[in-house]
Amino acid sequence: MGFIERHGLWSAEQSAAAQEIRARAESGGITVVRVVFADQHGLLRGKTVTVGELPNVLRDGTGIASSLLAKDTSGRTVFPLFTKETPLGLPELRGAADMVMVPDPLTFRMLPWSPGTGWLLCDLRFTTGAPVPLCTRGLLRSVLAQADGLTYRTGLEVEFHLFRLDDPRLGPGDLGQPGAAPEVAMLNHGYQYLSELRYDELDPILDVLRANIEGLGLPLRSLEVEFGPSQVELTLQPADGLGTADTMVLLRGAVKQVAARHGHHATFMCRPHLPGVFSSGWHLHQSVLRDGAGVFAPEAGDDPAAGPPLSPYGTAFLGGLLRHARATSAFSTPTLNGFKRFRSLSLAPDRAVWGRDNRGAMVRVLGDGPSSVRLENRIGEPAANPYLYLASQLAAGLDGVAGGLDPGPAADEPYAARAEPLPRSLGEALDALEGDEALGERLGKDFVSYFTGIKRAEISRFDQEVTDWEQREYFRVF
Repeated sequence: MGFIERHGLWSAEQSAAAQEIRARAESGGITVVRVVFADQHGLLRGKTVTVGELPNVLRDGTGIASSLLAKDTSGRTVFPLFTKETPLGLPELRGAADMVMVPDPLTFRMLPWSPGTGWLLCDLRFTTGAPVPLCTRGLLRSVLAQADGLTYRTGLEVEFHLFRLDDPRLGPGDLGQPGAAPEVAMLNHGYQYLSELRYDELDPILDVLRANIEGLGLPLRSLEVEFGPSQVELTLQPADGLGTADTMVLLRGAVKQVAARHGHHATFMCRPHLPGVFSSGWHLHQSVLRDGAGVFAPEAGDDPAAGPPLSPYGTAFLGGLLRHARATSAFSTPTLNGFKRFRSLSLAPDRAVWGRDNRGAMVRVLGDGPSSVRLENRIGEPAANPYLYLASQLAAGLDGVAGGLDPGPAADEPYAARAEPLPRSLGEALDALEGDEALGERLGKDFVSYFTGIKRAEISRFDQEVTDWEQREYFRVF
């Protein structure tokens, strides 16, 4: 009996899917399989195993160093792992001991751009079989379980930049932690929102991306040219539970890998340090269903002028999103760079308000029927860990429902409304997260402490750097 069966880690549906993978491997067509998990930043880490090793992975999982959970975005380990101190209160992490990546067979894909390569997304377990509490996919699963049998449905609308790669900067002088950023060139001039002409300038590489995204079986809806130079947007059909987060980690990896194989560089960084570029956002559409029917839609006869065009459940859920907006911004905007997006009159929010189909508001209430009423939160950046973004949104909404929170009136002038401002920095967002006890209870106080520790380490490194701005401002004048 293998590790997975011994600890009862798969459902009957997962076991059946694993059997299909085994049969497919035996029939040929699979050479290797990338076995990966989404780390604390939403970045995929893992190993590539041969087809001969695949049956062992589907029986026992595969080991991976727990030190990966102690790293910031540069790859630096920010928590002590080799001292007498118990790392993060988890003795299983001492000495960077192994964890077990347990594949979820329902996530299996063949990668169209890498012939013969399969892909499996994993959950993390300790060698005892216990779940690793720092696994962000597991954290989202735990928050989904707090929804009392209701279904959390979310939809992706994500922007990113797509450049021609001129120089990958891989010379000896470019090395570092992190290394030098690649040199790139624009693919179009931008400033013509949804222009067909601008789209056609990007079509050769966008068509390659489309073919590979659809080849993965991801539910792509549209490809759009955004306002900024070399900026595009993808939208996908909504999915339930873990579905949207699983899709996002696969989508980001696919876009970056396919672009690189075709001489391009794709980045989900919010605001690249390049002349004329615009910030990219990740708008999260969300609704809640009971037995397949949406619960956000108002009942017949409700007065739409009396408040949000939502049911009492939807109204309170919206109230929770607004009440906890400052704290959840640490998850929806987890980089120092992302907070440069929160600017007045920029189509990005700068305060916690809602509006009726108003793109200046943080939360946009949309839809006119039971199946279409939803909340679009425009707070996120595309670099966010999707499991933490979704988990924090659902936790905030559920707390609003539990407390019957009132979102207040709609903001007809969202950039002039009297409302709580969104944080202006990552440090301010972390302060808000640490002070939000209700959100901490739902997400787990230990996880909040862990996450803020990693992000404060990044801030500390940034604070010690001398920036281009400082050099320009002071080097000549003083």
